[in-house]
Amino acid sequence: MKITSAGFSAGGGGHTPKYDRIGAGYREVRRPDPRLAALIAGALGDARTVVNVGAGAGSYEPQDREVTAVDPSRVMLDQHPGTRKVRARAEQLPFADGAFDAAMAVMTVHHWPDPGRGLAELRRVSRRQAVFTWDPQHRTKLWFFEEYLPEVWELEDSRFTPLSVVTGALDAHTVLPFPVPHDVTDGFRAAFWRRPESYLDPVVRAASSTFATLPASVVEPAIARLREDLRSGEWLRRHADLLERESVDYGYRLVLAGA
Repeated sequence: MKITSAGFSAGGGGHTPKYDRIGAGYREVRRPDPRLAALIAGALGDARTVVNVGAGAGSYEPQDREVTAVDPSRVMLDQHPGTRKVRARAEQLPFADGAFDAAMAVMTVHHWPDPGRGLAELRRVSRRQAVFTWDPQHRTKLWFFEEYLPEVWELEDSRFTPLSVVTGALDAHTVLPFPVPHDVTDGFRAAFWRRPESYLDPVVRAASSTFATLPASVVEPAIARLREDLRSGEWLRRHADLLERESVDYGYRLVLAGA
């Protein structure tokens, strides 16, 4: 299907979206988790028409609605199975006011150059909004980044929009937590908190913008330390308690706004 482009020249307007570089094979690792899908579907309520901003490969789009996928990356939209696809940025959505019953955005706000403007656009084009994001101010941190890759915290603090900013920009009325199940199928960065060996897989790491942003000179030594700690049993000695847990709240939140 032809992808409609809005606000892009043939060369991408001089700016190549990050996922044009790192998005190949994304769908193999980032498989929608049915529990998160159900949470998002419930948040959309009775909306018949939905715009998915920062849609990527189409994760979490409800199958029983009319969904329009919007993303700045052609690589990601090429992997998207939908029939309504528009190449555009969140900050400049090419739709009329109130064009959709609902707008959704899943783990994408931190990639927007101007999150406030993008969130305002969601409110402009829809009567209801559902935004899944991560709160960088949440106290419980993932062991991997505390013990092996602390460089991530500086990166995440600089690029993730605080939850308070997201809720304020949307005038949100509800914030729902999503504790990460130990067997979550979507391979976002905290997904493997009880499956540490997964972080050794370069394919898994490539599907996370966190890992893809950092240079190999930083990531590879951390992976080597984790590999050795798994081999020696040191990781298990430090984190045996995690094997008894079904889920952990790492700060992932679904923010709801509108009617």
